[in-house]
Amino acid sequence: MEDLPRRKENKKLYNASTKTLQIDPQVRRPVENVSSKIQGSLKGKEASENRETRKNRQNRQEWGKFEGVYYKDLQTDSKVQKDFMLEMAKLLNTYMTDQCQGKVKVVDFHHPHQLQEMMGDCLTVDAIPRDLHQVLSDCKETLKYCVKTGHPHFLNQLSTGLDPVGVAGEWLTAAVNTNMFTFEVGSVFVLMEDIILRKMRSFIGWKEDGDGIFTPGGTISNIYALMLARHRKFPNIKEEGMYCGQKMVVYTSAQSHFSIKKAAIILGIGMNNVCCIPCDERGKMKVDVLEREIQRTLSDGGVPLMVNATCGTTVLAAYDPVDKIADICQKNGIWLHVDGAWGGSALLSKKYKYLLQGVERCDSMTWNPHKMMGVPLQCSAILVRNSGELQSANALCADYLYQTDKFYDVTYDTGDKSIQCGRHNDVFKLWLMWRSKGDNGFEDSINKIFHLSRYLEEKVKQRENFTLVTNEVEGPSVSFWYEPPQLIGQNLSPTERRNILSKVAPKIKESMTLKGNMMLAYQPLGDLPNFFRIAISNPRLSESSLDWVLDEIERLSKDIFC
Repeated sequence: MEDLPRRKENKKLYNASTKTLQIDPQVRRPVENVSSKIQGSLKGKEASENRETRKNRQNRQEWGKFEGVYYKDLQTDSKVQKDFMLEMAKLLNTYMTDQCQGKVKVVDFHHPHQLQEMMGDCLTVDAIPRDLHQVLSDCKETLKYCVKTGHPHFLNQLSTGLDPVGVAGEWLTAAVNTNMFTFEVGSVFVLMEDIILRKMRSFIGWKEDGDGIFTPGGTISNIYALMLARHRKFPNIKEEGMYCGQKMVVYTSAQSHFSIKKAAIILGIGMNNVCCIPCDERGKMKVDVLEREIQRTLSDGGVPLMVNATCGTTVLAAYDPVDKIADICQKNGIWLHVDGAWGGSALLSKKYKYLLQGVERCDSMTWNPHKMMGVPLQCSAILVRNSGELQSANALCADYLYQTDKFYDVTYDTGDKSIQCGRHNDVFKLWLMWRSKGDNGFEDSINKIFHLSRYLEEKVKQRENFTLVTNEVEGPSVSFWYEPPQLIGQNLSPTERRNILSKVAPKIKESMTLKGNMMLAYQPLGDLPNFFRIAISNPRLSESSLDWVLDEIERLSKDIFC
């Protein structure tokens, strides 16, 4: 941070006597007045009634035929059900179209107590049924206050954008309402899951005899991986519990996802037995330190259980050197897991799959299609190189569900290898998108995402007052500081400058959220002060939309800081 550029003198942002960041009071006041005006309007009975009257009049024009029609009528009148579902589809289609085209705000933000008061009766659940007119109105009101994650200016998380085919797949999934534990119930979807998991394993570079299962998310996938590593080393734990008498150690980078520690907690290994290996300036695990720590564990009589290599870290999108890590794991007989939740989809691109060089040597891999591939939440898989390991670690053979004398091939009864019983159908939307896009379409999307990231990286380099956190970005994520012009040229110590800069991103984030026109993430990293992070996973973004985001950061800064 001491090396951030210092440019021409400007109005003072930093008050030397109080050592505080100065905010323009003329800007702060309207932000505070938003809250007071909202509260005032809520308390004003006449204003509230007028607003409700306008809303009810509009909704009556749209859904008047549903007044006095209740849930029980859906069960007895097929026309009522058809009309209701068509209106719901129309509402959702409008919601999707408006946000994807940027016609609405990213968020209409209100604090929890304000939102609860504003929505009022809409949130109440009691003994009295509401008619379908009110139910549709409630849905419209709910969508109004949702964060529009398909908006081109929603860049707050790793999962952004709305794929229409994926959404259609999720609708069908809900309508079918299938459980995935047995073939007799899951039927065609169990076959789809097998096909898609084979497809994903083929991109890793494994042979046909691997295994895998869809899970509720990357955290659960990582828990599976650690459980499998433990089961291979200590299979008796499944029946006897944690009485092996030896200290088990898990290794992961200091910038890996917190779910590795969470997995250690859940599985009884303990978070203090997770050895966090330091990273280089690009966020990649230092392999020489990893090797030393493994030897230290062995010297102390411990058991190196698993190494987690992250391919696409959450913040800097760094890819750990899998091939070099695999050499160490192979030499020491350690389970190698690759957490590719964020960055694993680069395997779909011939241009960028080099980032995961050596991935075919790992024992298991987490891959989240609901991130870079743009599949609607949730869609995550744990992929395993060798077949039978999931079954061995988890199977309990419940005879009311997994009978061995069924009349069909019971190898398609996948539920017993899962830690769940009932399991949501997460595969159909991914299968449908793969059918509609093919390998080539997904490759184009991944390449577009990386192109947009590289474009943004270059624009950040070119702009005054913007500074990249790392100059060698690997994944489709760009992290940077914005330094208000008023800060440049100030005679500040490195500590003072760091403290002041750490307050810039949160303040701009507050302003953009209250304004509602975009959402970005910010965070610190180690000793580094808060910076913005833009992770790109929406291929429908444009270069001009990214230019607008950088322009808006500058505009908001001018409005906030004096």
